[in-house]
Formats: sequence, C-alpha cells, structure tokens
Amino acid sequence: MKTLDLRTLMCPHPVIQTRRELLDHPGAPLTVLVGDTVARDNICRLAASLNYLTDIISEGSGYHLSLTPGGAAADNDKSPARRSLLLLAADTLGSGDDELGHLLLKNYLCTLIEMEHLPEKIFLVNAGVRLACRGADTVEALNTLGCRGVDVAACGLCLEFYHLKDQLVAGRTTNMLEIASALQDADHVIRP
Repeated sequence: MKTLDLRTLMCPHPVIQTRRELLDHPGAPLTVLVGDTVARDNICRLAASLNYLTDIISEGSGYHLSLTPGGAAADNDKSPARRSLLLLAADTLGSGDDELGHLLLKNYLCTLIEMEHLPEKIFLVNAGVRLACRGADTVEALNTLGCRGVDVAACGLCLEFYHLKDQLVAGRTTNMLEIASALQDADHVIRP
C-alpha cells in the first residue's frame, strides 16, 4: 500500500495530491498522513465521493488515513432543483451602500429558508466567509439552512486570510478543489 506524507502541506494541497493519486491508481488502497483536521475532513469527503472507505487513526498532532475501495456510491440521482449551488463571494448583496447590501443579503438568506427548493450547497468565499463566523447576524439563517439539508461550506484559505479560522460557527471548512469541482458539476450556480 502506497503512503503519501502530506503533514507539512497547507490546504488545498493535501486533498489535491490525494485526489490525483486515487485517480491515477483507481481501486488501489492508499495511506495518507495529514497534519490537521481540515485536511483530514477534506480527504474523508473526497474518499467517500470516490467510493473509498476511510479508517482514521489519530497520531500525535496529525492523522493516519487508510483509504480502501468499497464505499457506498454517492447519490447521483439528484433532481435539478437540488443540483443548484449558491456562491456567496461577499458579505453584501449588490453594490452601493455596504450597510444596505448586508441587510439585503441577510434578508435573502432568511427568505431562502422559506423556499420549497433549496440549493444543494452554499459556498462562502472571499468576504462571504464572514457570514458564517461568530458574531455575524447571518449565522442563524445559515445554520437553519444546514438543518434543512443544505451543505454550507466556507473556504479555508479565505478564513485564514481574514484571521477567522477559529471563528467559524455555521457550516464547515472546505477547499478550492471541492468548490471548483462542485461548480463544474452543478446544473445551476446562483450568485446573487
């Protein structure tokens, strides 16, 4: 079994190198060593999407991931309404007054909760990650959407850039590989 030692790499490199290895050697088991929970979680999601089972062993400050083929196939039978993605790249809606733009975006999210068809995922990038962080008045709406089955994910690099990595309270951390792949596969991308 091949081993990738990715403990010193920062997001998104661990998941990109793991994906490349799994695609280059389909069906082959793989051991991946990572140094943080973000890389661990990203690789676990990647493995599941490629039908691999993951066994996780905590080792000091890192993780030992054993990936073996045989996971359940991902649900690819989504209706078009569920294959839409919402991309929020700012903490405001529209341009002009930022206070009004933030109020509009908050109202948009609160209104979205009431809709029959919700997006499959909400990706928060750039200043949009602020919407899911401690103290934001949009956290409750994002958590409610999460409870209704919407996958809310904030860009890890963006959280680090704004020094908010430890402030995320709605959704989860993601990486650019997942965002780019999901945008490519989506039937509809909504960017208000």
